[in-house]
Amino acid sequence: MRIFPSKASPTSRSTLRYSYYIDPQWRDWIKAELNIPPDIAFLEALRADNACFAAARGHGATLGIHLCRGNNRSHWYAQGGYDAIAEKLFNTLDVDRFLLEYDDDRSGTFEPLGFVPKGKTVVLGLVSSKTGGLEDPDTLARRIDEAARFVPIENLALSPQCGFASTAEGNLLSEDEQWAKLQLVADTVRRVWG
Repeated sequence: MRIFPSKASPTSRSTLRYSYYIDPQWRDWIKAELNIPPDIAFLEALRADNACFAAARGHGATLGIHLCRGNNRSHWYAQGGYDAIAEKLFNTLDVDRFLLEYDDDRSGTFEPLGFVPKGKTVVLGLVSSKTGGLEDPDTLARRIDEAARFVPIENLALSPQCGFASTAEGNLLSEDEQWAKLQLVADTVRRVWG
């Protein structure tokens, strides 16, 4: 179920998420409500985040960023492939890891991963933290192989698509279902990467 925009409206430019720039409805909202072209807001966000990353970089940290599409009570707020922002995002953000949601059709294809620079890691969020049903292990392995057409397998990793409790209310999964999801991730990692 989608939340838009009354329950999830950003109140300022600083609360915009990168997923807003891939969703046509959110892009329209940014233009109408914030009175700024979405592409300009996107470039501002890249500059601001890189300033933060630069401060952390000198301390030996491994830096990663998760591109969240919403995760509150098993609802979501943004949809669309990464195509519209991939080249600029992947080649501008000074991070070591990109944690990307790919758990359903709302996420688009793996093709935008072709813009990820060599040496950076892409963490594929293929396992949903919104639903309790377990993904098919063969399907997960096949999708990892598909992503490896764009990013070398040694630069890929697997995770749930987002956290199990992005808000205090969490998602509509039991604790046992969450543990089963994490076990599926671990089993799939052993199967694919040994």
